[in-house]
Amino acid sequence: MSKKPAQALLDWYSVHARNLPWRGQKDPYAIWVSEVMLQQTRVDTVVPYYNRWMEKFPNLEALAEAEIDDVLHVWEGLGYYRRAHNLYQAANQILTECDGDFPKDLNGIMNLPGVGRYTAAAIAAFAYEVDVIAYDGNLRRVLSRLFDFAEDPRSPRGERILISKALEWMPSGSSSKFNQALMDLGALICHPRAPKCDACPLQFCCQAFASGVQEERPVRTKRDPIPHYLVTAGVLERDGKVLIARRPEGELLGGLWEFPGGKCEEGETLEACLLREWREEMGVDISIGASLGAFSHAYTHFRVTVHAFKCYTSGGELEAHAHTELCWVKPGKLQNYPMGKVDRKISVAVIQKS
Repeated sequence: MSKKPAQALLDWYSVHARNLPWRGQKDPYAIWVSEVMLQQTRVDTVVPYYNRWMEKFPNLEALAEAEIDDVLHVWEGLGYYRRAHNLYQAANQILTECDGDFPKDLNGIMNLPGVGRYTAAAIAAFAYEVDVIAYDGNLRRVLSRLFDFAEDPRSPRGERILISKALEWMPSGSSSKFNQALMDLGALICHPRAPKCDACPLQFCCQAFASGVQEERPVRTKRDPIPHYLVTAGVLERDGKVLIARRPEGELLGGLWEFPGGKCEEGETLEACLLREWREEMGVDISIGASLGAFSHAYTHFRVTVHAFKCYTSGGELEAHAHTELCWVKPGKLQNYPMGKVDRKISVAVIQKS
């Protein structure tokens, strides 16, 4: 394809580029942090977290030397906590195995924990101007429309074809601006629904627009409905303190603190679920008191509604069968312990009713 469309795109980007705190620099650490935060998360949500993170951990050394609880606390509320663990692990890996030098080639970047092909390509393009395509959701949509691609761009074949076409179009040595221009075009103009074609600098070469099928691209393969689970949580109080438990690393919400409980089995009542979970996880029998509320949250592949209850035990030694650590905490101190969004909501309810 002619380079004229690429130049039109870059000219548009020079005027309309989004003002984001991680742009305008070549620091691979800062770019890496921003790209990891942006996985599964909207830009406007990431910006304040990114600013707080860079203030607390401005470089690899600061991150590697931090305590994991401090890392999780700064991350709290952003979700997908495995990303924070991976950043922390990778920072230590770079310092010990690479003498503190951030990898410069794609394979080296992809060897870092939690870094996949897209994130590696973004770092390589933005920090080092490597001629690669950072193929994210925005680019899938924009490229599917530009080339009127009538297959699913998420498929291996679709990804391979569209990346190849984009590389033919990209001016060598301009990968940073080119990729970010496509991303901004998708964010500002080429919306998933009702794209602003009249304001698009590439309308003149967009094949889907020419055929009037821009809103039918990209092609989407039908997905299964997202499952919904009922979950229980118990808040045990003793001597003015409540019990919280730390989830094992490597699991969902690994390393975070929670109020013990678990998922209801088929046909199981909330009360029966909570009794069973405490017996399995804590090794004690409990009695169930007043409800503290129902708290809903959506993850990427499932949704939950967590029903929290006060609970009591007549004694017996608590055992951490499913957790790495147990801790008794005064309600007013719960904010000092990193938690997922649902458990944080429960902690607020506990504080209000204590």
